[in-house]
Amino acid sequence: MTAGSDHPVHPAFEQLRSHRIDTLKLTVEEYRHRKTGARHLHMAADNDENVFFVALRTFPMDSTGVAHILEHTALCGSEKYPVRDPFFMMIRRSLNTFMNAFTSSDWTAYPFASKNRKDFDNLLSVYLDAVFFSKLDPLDFAQEGHRLEFEKPDDPSTPLVYRGVVYNEMKGAMSAPTSQLWQQLSSHLFPTTTYHYNSGGEPDHIVDLSYDDLLKFYRHHYHPSNALFATYGDIPAREHHERFEQQVLSRFDHQKVELPVRDEKRMFTPLNVEHGYAVSEGEPTDHKTHIVMGWLLDHSFDLQDNLEAHLLANVLLENSASPLMRALETSTIGHSPSPLCGLEDSNREMTFVCGVEGSEPGRDGELESLVLETLEKVAQEGVSEERLEAILHQLELHQREIAGDQFPYGLQLIMSAISPMVHGGDPVALLDLEPVLVDLREKIKDPQYVPNLVRRKLLDNPHRVTLTLRPDEHLDNRRQEAIANALAERKSALSEDDIRQIVDQAAALEARQQSKDDDSILPKVGLADVPLQMPEPKAQAVDGFPATLYAQGTNGLVYQQAVVPLPELSDEELLLLPLYTTCVTEVGCGDLDYLQMQDRISAESGGISAFTSARGRIDDVQDLNGYLIFNGKALARNRDALGQLLRDVFEGARFDEVERIRELIAQVRARREQAVTGSGHALAMGAASQGLSSGAWLAYRLGGLEAIRGIKGLDDSLQDTAALESLCQRLAGLHQRIQQQPFEYLVIGEADQLEPMVASLRTQWQVADHKAGKRWSLEPVSYQTRQAWLTSTQVNFCAKAYPTVAVDHPDAAALTVLGGFLRNGYLHRAIREKGGAYGGGAGQDSINGTFRFFSYRDPRLADTLLDFDHALQWLQDADHDPQELEESILGVIGQLDKPRSPAGEARNAFYNRLFGRTPEQQGRFRERVLAVTIDDLKRVATTWLVPENASVAVVTNPESRAVAESLGLSIEEL
Repeated sequence: MTAGSDHPVHPAFEQLRSHRIDTLKLTVEEYRHRKTGARHLHMAADNDENVFFVALRTFPMDSTGVAHILEHTALCGSEKYPVRDPFFMMIRRSLNTFMNAFTSSDWTAYPFASKNRKDFDNLLSVYLDAVFFSKLDPLDFAQEGHRLEFEKPDDPSTPLVYRGVVYNEMKGAMSAPTSQLWQQLSSHLFPTTTYHYNSGGEPDHIVDLSYDDLLKFYRHHYHPSNALFATYGDIPAREHHERFEQQVLSRFDHQKVELPVRDEKRMFTPLNVEHGYAVSEGEPTDHKTHIVMGWLLDHSFDLQDNLEAHLLANVLLENSASPLMRALETSTIGHSPSPLCGLEDSNREMTFVCGVEGSEPGRDGELESLVLETLEKVAQEGVSEERLEAILHQLELHQREIAGDQFPYGLQLIMSAISPMVHGGDPVALLDLEPVLVDLREKIKDPQYVPNLVRRKLLDNPHRVTLTLRPDEHLDNRRQEAIANALAERKSALSEDDIRQIVDQAAALEARQQSKDDDSILPKVGLADVPLQMPEPKAQAVDGFPATLYAQGTNGLVYQQAVVPLPELSDEELLLLPLYTTCVTEVGCGDLDYLQMQDRISAESGGISAFTSARGRIDDVQDLNGYLIFNGKALARNRDALGQLLRDVFEGARFDEVERIRELIAQVRARREQAVTGSGHALAMGAASQGLSSGAWLAYRLGGLEAIRGIKGLDDSLQDTAALESLCQRLAGLHQRIQQQPFEYLVIGEADQLEPMVASLRTQWQVADHKAGKRWSLEPVSYQTRQAWLTSTQVNFCAKAYPTVAVDHPDAAALTVLGGFLRNGYLHRAIREKGGAYGGGAGQDSINGTFRFFSYRDPRLADTLLDFDHALQWLQDADHDPQELEESILGVIGQLDKPRSPAGEARNAFYNRLFGRTPEQQGRFRERVLAVTIDDLKRVATTWLVPENASVAVVTNPESRAVAESLGLSIEEL
């Protein structure tokens, strides 16, 4: 009997239906609360990682970020838990596997997950109270949303400035051209509905939001009659209902919640618009224009429309063999396809977008001609049934796969069901795709089916916007000048009373941030609740064949990897590795060109890829081992085809398609440049760590800021045909070197699939008696860094790093606990609450033997670097509560025990063993973590985090050059 299905329905609820979905191994139960009308979708599954999710439909009609700021402020204290920061406090006192809150364009959600029942109940109590009985203190609104302060808060002679966590978060988020591109496109596609506005908030509009506006929005939207509850796991629905009713729902009556929910008014003629986006003054603007075309389509919550739109988007854009993607990749209008290409189906009405980046203003007409001609050609010539079958195969595979390596699997399922729940569709139908796929398989037999879709949804649809987003080196200066003038004008109009209020608010906020709440009112788990070490999946060896097998519940998928030790490489070959791994599965193979290979990959697998993995020994981070991995997955019925596909790529990948490789490098450049504004903290930490160990140096050169600069230089140099041909020859030479290496296999699948897979591999791969040559290695690395990387960003990312120890060193456990201890006790308050950054923290990287401090989307620079030092001083000087230590230990254990997907568990176990992380070593580390004392934290900080050994790196903007130079940082241009 499935969890939940044998329990009687709670009297406060009525059950609307129960639907078994065998392909997902769960039963979906839908309920409605009798009194308030609150809806509850429960996914009963035999999985102890239980997920809770509550969403409120939120439809802001401006860009003040009211829904987003409310999401932050609601988590700052509630009726039952009137402490200042219950959300972040619970992160520390919990064994959660996930905790967060999201603001989407038309809903706001509060999800968490935990494998521990006591912990789940604790979090449920805090989340329900936070959402439905929030305190919404005006000082929390000032901290999380926005506030006016004097530059020196207690000195009215200094200029006025805007501060606030969301204000700075959105300054960072909207620094990315792709974020501006999407926002501008949405505002024109949706001129009259909520999607016209930026639900996260535009910084220039955030400052217009008043505290009273926030309260009104909360009272209107945060009511059970407007709530959608969703749960997943083995806790029965009735037990959830008991808690929902007791803690929240019994206190409410039904309320009619009026929301501006409507379809967009349709345009009768396409629209062309142009906007600018900010780049640094003096920065070259060539090839930095984005041009995209967007269409407004049908309802996302109509299952037929939704799947037809997905089918159409995949026909046109799935891979390089798809007609529209091929046209965009090979066009000279831009450097590469736009990252916005594809279908957006989370809004009430879907949008289809295509376009290019790396273009110039004035080329929108050329793009329109290219796209419309390509669509017309598809409408006239149709698409082969084999190609359509391959696309339906991808939809089936995507539906069957148990994910959960990044996000809990149950939360992924809930997220896919939330859109139809919000918009009035059927969430169950969207989860149970099997019947619809059967229907689509019938429809694609009609050769006019897809051509008719192309005509109806795109060619004959006049609700279309072509948007050009061009770089403007003067825009940011004009904006900053306007803000400064407005603030100066505002300051000149302040009365004595106004000045006193601003100073008093800053002082009150400072006092609130410094105060210590009585957190004993919050529920918690303790070290006694920590489970014993999680069992590792069991590996099986194969006699006479180099394969490791794992039997896992993969829901009808199989996973294979060929694992190749890296040969000895020159410096030049080493730096080629990321390009090689990108290209090797994207080029032609044997007699097939790259377009034919893309079709083959789509028809036979769920995708193949290649990547490298390198780690030091457990006792020496400088002694690296490196591997190249060829990776693939498929439905079990395609297991033989998957093995053959990987073998063919390993043996036959071709590097003679010069133009294809040129396109791929342009795409790599575009992706890497876009990563800076979203991952600036990780890039800054990588740059700060680069000289502290060979592994850190490798990560910085192959995937960090130096790699981004390197790919830009390489891409620029390839205008020369000879340089491009030379690069292709070097890639081919590297491929030949790798083919000479011995290899082993990793095979994951259901138990009954393992033997047939091995039998198939034995026949496909002729295991030559390769002898490994001299193994790849790097010289030890040891130098200090002080760098400031300049790019177009409105915020900063700061990092400081120290050389420490490898994972099996006795001090590694205390250093790992120290990261959470410093974040919880000092850095969160100093960098986020007081400093206004979106985030900040510290942590030990035992793989590379470094300890790193960081800040994320940070308005400050020098003061943040000082706060990193002050945190260490605080550690030595302050009196520390033993509970703070316990919370940090819990955080480490939570990370160690974080669940993965079934395939992810097996992969993790395999690579742990490959790199010497045996269960015995992991057990030692866990025991050391549980035994850490406050004295240990102080000792390891004094021993390893020595000021003269620190390295520093920041990602900032050209306007901060003088500040960076005054800090002794060398300037690096990105």
